[in-house]
Amino acid sequence: MTGKEAHHGRGDRLIKEEIHDPYMKRSKPAEPTVCPSCEVVFSNGRWHWSDQKPAGAHEEFCPACQRIRDKAPAGFLTLSGDFLAEHRDEIMNLVHNKVEQEMQEHPFNRLMAFEEQDDGSLLLSFTDLHLPRGVGEALQHAYKGELKIDAPKDEFLVRVYWQR
Repeated sequence: MTGKEAHHGRGDRLIKEEIHDPYMKRSKPAEPTVCPSCEVVFSNGRWHWSDQKPAGAHEEFCPACQRIRDKAPAGFLTLSGDFLAEHRDEIMNLVHNKVEQEMQEHPFNRLMAFEEQDDGSLLLSFTDLHLPRGVGEALQHAYKGELKIDAPKDEFLVRVYWQR
C-alpha cells in the first residue's frame, strides 16, 4: 500500500475488549484462602479441592459460591421434548454425573439449580460458561437429539438448548 492507504489500517480490524467473568477477580487472593461455603482452597496459585483446611487460612467466598449467593448464573441449559418426559431420571443422572466429573477438576463448574417449566421443559443454571455446553454435548452423544448453542460475543452468558 502506498499513499493515504498506507497510513490507515482497516477499520474492520478494531480490537474489541474481551468480556471477562465479572466474578473472577483480577488479583489472586492471599494464600492460603478457603471458601467458607464449599471449602475449596486457594493455594499454590489456584483453587482446588483439599481434604484438609490449611492452618491460618484466610476466608473468602470463591467465584462459584458468589454466583450462587447472587443467583447470577453464567450459563443455562434447557432440556425439552417427549424423550425428556419419558427418560427424565436417566437424563438427570447423566447431568449429575457430568457435573460431578467436571467439578472434580474445575471447582467453579457447578450446577446451581434446575426448575421445571410450565411447558414440561427443564431449565438448568450453571456457575460456568462451559459446563452447559459440555452437558448438552454429553446428552447429544448419549441420546442424540438437537443441540443449539447461543453464546453472544458481547455477554458473559451462554444459553444451550437440547431437545428430543
